[in-house]
Amino acid sequence: MAEITLIDDDENIVASVSLALESHGHTVKAYYDGVSGLEAVESNPPDLVILDVKMPRMDGMEVLRRLRQSSETPVIMLTSKDDEIDEILGFNLGADDYMHKPFSQRLLLERVKAVLRRARPEEEDPAAPAAGAAGSKMMKRGKLTLDPARHDSLWDGKPVRLTVTEFLLLQSLAQRPGFVKSRDNLMDAAYDDQVYVDDRTIDSHIKRMRKKFRQVDPEFDSIETLYGVGYRYREA
Repeated sequence: MAEITLIDDDENIVASVSLALESHGHTVKAYYDGVSGLEAVESNPPDLVILDVKMPRMDGMEVLRRLRQSSETPVIMLTSKDDEIDEILGFNLGADDYMHKPFSQRLLLERVKAVLRRARPEEEDPAAPAAGAAGSKMMKRGKLTLDPARHDSLWDGKPVRLTVTEFLLLQSLAQRPGFVKSRDNLMDAAYDDQVYVDDRTIDSHIKRMRKKFRQVDPEFDSIETLYGVGYRYREA
């Protein structure tokens, strides 16, 4: 079970979502504005943040932007607007998932379960130890080192902080250097069956991931785009 921070200015949503999460064994701390929510997350990082976009004092996008400067805690964004601009911006800033209000409690619980499962690969179903063991092995591809057990990513020995989704996408690409992975392949690697994302979501994660590696190495070009086909990892 997880410690979850919920940041939303709608008291009804906070009450209903907290009740649903706590009924499944999670511990929930709720905050009603972006400033207090961000301070709480930075001082005591939870396992997951559920973050509304439109809030007083500081909106959810600014909270996410500031949070991503120092933390890769998984974040599910909530919005009351059916606006794809918000969704694209949220993924560009490093959100792990996105839900539009109104949403069913059951769907939210499935999304929470999926994000936590991706963030905790070592806690997969013990009935399938082989898959879990294979996915937890350290991987080295040229200058890249990935350690799933510690969620560590290194480029030429220098750390690169990745979100859960970014890490899983890179792991999928690096497993078979030179082989092309379609966006559908990458969706399957990074998301559970219950979660639907479109092509632009994968593109946003890849763009953000490249930017992080280029902050460490301006010459980084190991993630190649094959337009109309997908992506592949090129081992230097």
